[in-house]
Amino acid sequence: MLIIFNVIFIAFIAAIIIFIKQYRIKKRSHLRELETIDVLHKKELLKTQMEIQSQTMKYIGREIHDNIGQKLTLSSLYLQQLVFENKAKTQDIMKNIDTVNNIINESLTELRLLSKTLTDDTVDKSTISELIKIECKKIEVLKTHNVVFNNNLNLILSSYQTKSILLRITQEFLQNSIKHANCDCIEISIFNTNNILFLVLKDNGDGFDIENVKTNGIGLKNMKKRIEMINGKFEIKSDSNGTVFTIEIPL
Repeated sequence: MLIIFNVIFIAFIAAIIIFIKQYRIKKRSHLRELETIDVLHKKELLKTQMEIQSQTMKYIGREIHDNIGQKLTLSSLYLQQLVFENKAKTQDIMKNIDTVNNIINESLTELRLLSKTLTDDTVDKSTISELIKIECKKIEVLKTHNVVFNNNLNLILSSYQTKSILLRITQEFLQNSIKHANCDCIEISIFNTNNILFLVLKDNGDGFDIENVKTNGIGLKNMKKRIEMINGKFEIKSDSNGTVFTIEIPL
């Protein structure tokens, strides 16, 4: 009788252990599913946000060009007519009219440039290498920093989302290096190997405290989030010899 009781007791304990193990396995599986769903949701959200942003910018650009631009053009024409009809009026009035007309014409020029920028499809139509090269040329025009671009990318990156994120990160690195790093040389390298795209950003500036920036740097946190959205990862190294950002994106 005692033997039967012990067998039943052992079987009961074994059943509990098996149940607990299965529960933990199911729990881990469920957590992984939730993490996957969360990542997919964030990716879709980012993609949607970027699409909405692009459409909004294009809409604003068209409105500036078609609506506000036309009204300012009409106002300029009215002023020109006013000048023509009032040539005999006092010189002060004529000067004021000319001043207003000049302001309107300057505003029109600025609005046309803004409209062109907002409706620009450069990111869509250009390769990531071409986009980075454009940014490098902008810095070279300043003639304050030597910018080296090593382009060894032998594939076409079609994703607007990935190109846009890599471009924004490059722009931010260039701006930070120029403003804060006290550097005179910036080097950008882009290449791919083993189905991974690498973007390496370097400067020869003063460097910074990585741990302090990780704690308080909003820009760095946003950069990290952006890269994670496209399944990428990045590494930062910084010392008195300069700063190196290495970004890896799976293809």
